[in-house]
Amino acid sequence: MKKLGSGVTAVLAIVMAAGLSSAVSAQTMDAALARAYGANPTLNAQRASVRAIDENVPQALSGYRPRITASADIGASITQSEIPGGAASSPYHASATSRLGPRGAGVQITQNIFDSGKTRAQVSQSESQVLGARATLRNTEQNVLLDAATSYMNVLRDTAILTLNRNNVEVLEEQLRQTRDRFQVGEVTRTDVAQAEASLAASQSQAILAESNLKTSIARYRQNIGAEPRQLAPAKPVENLLPKSLPAALGQALVNHPAIVASLHGVDAAELQVKVTEASLYPVLGVTGSVQQRYDSQYYGDNRLSASIVGTLTIPIYEGGQVYAATRQAKETAGQRRIEVDTQRDTVRAALVSAWGGLEAAKAQITAAQAQVEAATTALAGVREEAKVGQRTTLDVLNAQQSLVSARSTLVSAQRDRVVASYAVLSAMGKLSAQTLKLKAAAYDARQHYDQVKGLLWGTQTPDGR
Repeated sequence: MKKLGSGVTAVLAIVMAAGLSSAVSAQTMDAALARAYGANPTLNAQRASVRAIDENVPQALSGYRPRITASADIGASITQSEIPGGAASSPYHASATSRLGPRGAGVQITQNIFDSGKTRAQVSQSESQVLGARATLRNTEQNVLLDAATSYMNVLRDTAILTLNRNNVEVLEEQLRQTRDRFQVGEVTRTDVAQAEASLAASQSQAILAESNLKTSIARYRQNIGAEPRQLAPAKPVENLLPKSLPAALGQALVNHPAIVASLHGVDAAELQVKVTEASLYPVLGVTGSVQQRYDSQYYGDNRLSASIVGTLTIPIYEGGQVYAATRQAKETAGQRRIEVDTQRDTVRAALVSAWGGLEAAKAQITAAQAQVEAATTALAGVREEAKVGQRTTLDVLNAQQSLVSARSTLVSAQRDRVVASYAVLSAMGKLSAQTLKLKAAAYDARQHYDQVKGLLWGTQTPDGR
């Protein structure tokens, strides 16, 4: 463990030497993750999706409440009639014209009394959908935080590798200058100069590639965290938040992972959909009350007030087979959701085993890479001394220099992999969250919006004023 800690210090020392980190004003991993937690558009979009799904509950609860409608009408009618004379042979007729202004207003109230459990099933289904959406939100939060942590470490890694390659270019430029000087005095051949030139060109190419990789990582950082990386501070793995063994981690993941929880709520919602659909085959009992005021409905000046209350029992007999087919379809969908839970468990298991293996491998790689760096450093010093007395060629020196650069790059990558793998294990367990990491960010509580809208009886304005 002591060696692993010194390895982390080594790579961070490289970054700080490049002037890209400051002990005083550096941006930390926690600060970057807190920013992503509050501002990442993917996460905010999922929060909006949860708020939209919250509205399913008051929509379902409306099935218990009355429907009230008001109506009004106004018009004009002219009726002209002719009445024949008293005698059949009389040519005279009496005529009459009636002008009315029929108008009226009324109110109707319809109340559901019994709908064979359809409303109750819809309410339970909508609540399951809300719980599933919250679990999906937690999973999205995990993915966003993991992407942000990965982006952070990628920038640190690529910055360090770019620094290594630029330093290597400077070393090889000096090596080439010395080789040319020795060539001028006849100590080496033209071949030695060409080898030094080739090594320098290859190193310059690697530096260009490292710079390109860094630009890509910076762009990903900006996408995931929402700001340009400036003065990034060293980051540590979160192994203190992990269990001691893989079986313990699997036990937690298969119970608590939000993707599995969301799938289980999906099963509940699908099974309740069967009840919702099937309820259309059963009787519905309701009552309707109405009050209506009419004027000039039959003759000028009349005034009529009517009121009624009517109970209605509707019993479906046959609807062409549509509801039966829809019920069978809902049952098949519920079966599909159950299978998806097993698939999700297998996916979580595979992801956790992979992440755990990656973490263990990164630890071993750091130990090996540290030994490689120490050996390559010693070898380079020895080869240079031997080259001074003619026991080593220029190519030997160049190869030793390249081996050292490669070893340092391997160490940098292994250190990055260890940090990212620790976050990946935490995510695969379903525990990567702002709360677990104790980020200094305002916690988003999905229950707050749900409590605000669940019992609303009217109003189109959202709780945030839109």
